[in-house]
Amino acid sequence: MDAQIANSLLDLNLRFYRQFGKAFAETRRRIQPGVRRALQLLPELTSAAGGGRWLDLGCGNGALAAAWARSGFGGTYTGVDFSPELLNEARVFLDETLAVLPKPLPHSFRFLQADLSQPAWIAVLGGERFDGVLAFAVLHHLPGGDLRLRLMKQVRGLLEEGGIFFHSVWQFHLSPRLNARCLPWRTIGIDENAVEEGDTLLDWRHALPKQAEKVGLRYVHRFSREELEDLAQNSGFRMIDEFESDGKEGRLGLYQVWRAG
Repeated sequence: MDAQIANSLLDLNLRFYRQFGKAFAETRRRIQPGVRRALQLLPELTSAAGGGRWLDLGCGNGALAAAWARSGFGGTYTGVDFSPELLNEARVFLDETLAVLPKPLPHSFRFLQADLSQPAWIAVLGGERFDGVLAFAVLHHLPGGDLRLRLMKQVRGLLEEGGIFFHSVWQFHLSPRLNARCLPWRTIGIDENAVEEGDTLLDWRHALPKQAEKVGLRYVHRFSREELEDLAQNSGFRMIDEFESDGKEGRLGLYQVWRAG
């Protein structure tokens, strides 16, 4: 993908979360059913679950961290996101959760700001390695196969041998409601031939009580299973499990487990 087009798509999503970050966070205070199922599966996938060192890429408003805290998580959790608005929501959300727990956790939670689209994002971790990396509803917001491959090679380098990468991508094309919100690229002045197959422009609508509805635009990539399989193999992973979940039809998210090595 041309660098200028990729930057335009990244900037589109950046503007979206700057404008709608707080409102978007309020719609995501409950984790998706697929994420809840993922947390239940982790003990079966690695002995480090319930403890160990975990990295949550695109942590958003911290809903996953809060859910893990409520479950008695005793390891170390690092959440990374590019949005200051969402990270602020995450810290508040986690503090509220910890304040009402019956007893303190032997935990370590932290949130860091970093832009996954930039090669140097990894420096914020200070050379730390992890037993597992989570990235729910993240990869489909990163434009270009080269960018996604670079990121996945970086993730592989952060994991111990045999470590777990658990991620999800949207299957919005299976949702009639979301499919109806796909817009032509000319809406924002981009030639459809300049983007890659599966690249999609989606709108997002939000209305506060007694206020007019506001519309935001986001870039989303529609993955095929073959594309994900190639991405795993080319970055040093092997896919060991997958399932579908979320949305009215129960298929909005495709969840996959990759193992390093």
